[in-house]
Amino acid sequence: MGDTVVAEVPAKRGRGRRALKEKTPSTNDANIIIATPISPSSDKAQVPSKKKQDSKKQQSFEKELLEMQEMLQQMRLEKEKTEELLKLKDEALKQKDEELKNRGREQEKLQTELKKLQKLKEFKPTMNLPVLKDNEEKKDKKKKGCSEKKRPSPPYILWMKDQWNEIKKANSEAEFKEISTMLGSKWKTVTAEEKKPYEEIYHAEKEAYLQMIAKEKRETEAMRLLEDEQKQKTAMELLEQYMQFKQEAEKEGKKNKKEKDPLKPKHPMSAYFLFTNDRRAALVAENKNFLEVPKITAEEWKNMTEEQKRPYEEMAKKNKEKYALEMEVYKQKKDEEAAHFMKEEEEHMKLQKQEALQLLKKKEKTENIIKKTKQKKKQNKDDKNSDPNRPKKPASSFILFSKEAKKTLHEERPGINTSTLNALVSLKWKELSVEDRQFWNGQASKAMDAYKKELEEYNKSIAATASQELKTE
Repeated sequence: MGDTVVAEVPAKRGRGRRALKEKTPSTNDANIIIATPISPSSDKAQVPSKKKQDSKKQQSFEKELLEMQEMLQQMRLEKEKTEELLKLKDEALKQKDEELKNRGREQEKLQTELKKLQKLKEFKPTMNLPVLKDNEEKKDKKKKGCSEKKRPSPPYILWMKDQWNEIKKANSEAEFKEISTMLGSKWKTVTAEEKKPYEEIYHAEKEAYLQMIAKEKRETEAMRLLEDEQKQKTAMELLEQYMQFKQEAEKEGKKNKKEKDPLKPKHPMSAYFLFTNDRRAALVAENKNFLEVPKITAEEWKNMTEEQKRPYEEMAKKNKEKYALEMEVYKQKKDEEAAHFMKEEEEHMKLQKQEALQLLKKKEKTENIIKKTKQKKKQNKDDKNSDPNRPKKPASSFILFSKEAKKTLHEERPGINTSTLNALVSLKWKELSVEDRQFWNGQASKAMDAYKKELEEYNKSIAATASQELKTE
């Protein structure tokens, strides 16, 4: 095998790396490269500067802390103040709420009272109170100036009335004062015999006047007693009437109109109304409304002649005359009833006065009995005290002490007042020791024992004398 041809195999390309670009140095690298080596002397210089900075920072921090603490304290104080103000405001609001509630309650009470008063105003009692009416009539008479019996004029005034005209004629130009002075001087010269008739007239008038006043006083006292007794009756009757009125008002709820007198004659109709009554039936038959009827009748009445109106006018006149006669009869009846009622009232008043006088007599009797019993008691006391042989009650311990204390005080302070003396005695009595007070109490008890023995002997002696008197009788 000779010559073999070897084919050339293509050589493989190797993957070659690209050339790296030069990196730009970073800041840190630059600093490292550029930085020069630090010397030990520079480190020593930087240490104190750091300490100063730290101390300054600490001082500033402490200042800030103090400021913050002060601010906190101020905030706390302000908070406390605001809380107090809020509490005060809450209390004020509560008080206002309570006041409003109280006002509301008061208003409700007032409204209820007003309603009650309104109901009471509507209430009209149907009771007859003659006593009150009589008093009112007396007051009206006094106001009108009705003449009541005057006081009797003294004898000088009676004489002056007789002599006035004579002196006035003699001295026509004299004034009132001059005439009165002249009469006064003349009265002094009048003798007792000349004064006697005037004095007799005065005494007679005075006796009559006093009798009248005594009678009036007696009647007034009697009427007062009767009023006091009748008050309970009237109160009970008024209560019953009020309760009935209340029940009726609750049922009805509205005011009743005044009841008309059925016996009173009715007022007559006019001519126009008589015509309308005649014409209404025909118009209603024509199916006219109640509103149209008066319009039609009014127009017809206007268009009517006098002759057409005459019969209605004559009817109206006759009815009017009849009404006048009936009213006269009605008024006469009313007057008779009123007179009869007045007579009954007068009789009732007389009976009441008699009852009042009887009550007054009873009262006087009871008062006399009470007076007599009091007088008897006083007489018995006087009889007991009048007996000189009866033993007297002994003084108490304080009175025994006060007698001796007053003697000593008079010796120590001559001319002392009774009020100051009594005050000093009472002070000394209060300041006494227990032993001294027992001493005075013992003396008082001894005196009391002696008094009891004497009283027993006295009573025995009185009983013995009384028994002897009975035996002799």
